[in-house]
Amino acid sequence: MQTAVISDPKFGVCLFQKLTMAAESQSPSFARKVVVHLRATGDAPILKQAKFKILGTDKFAKVIDFLRRQLHRDTLFVYVNSSFSPNPDELVIDLYNNFGTFDGKLVVNYACSMAWG
Repeated sequence: MQTAVISDPKFGVCLFQKLTMAAESQSPSFARKVVVHLRATGDAPILKQAKFKILGTDKFAKVIDFLRRQLHRDTLFVYVNSSFSPNPDELVIDLYNNFGTFDGKLVVNYACSMAWG
């Protein structure tokens, strides 16, 4: 939410701030949950639960931390769609909107050693 100094003398409130709050609360993609499909690559162990839902507003670092806890490893290589390693600060919803599959999933490949350049 952005703050602005635009106010209406009749109502004495910041209209821009109220509109931004309303747009965020009604936006379907803002609070949407994204289905993440985890796929083992190379010598990485396969997880028992390969699919889970995460809030779109969460950062990709949350997915990486989840994988590190599940696999008990500090070094982990994580890729989206077997092609690139996203920045941990990226929002999951942004990755899904740009790289999600046609069946509504974000495919995340993980490996214990570097799999793709």
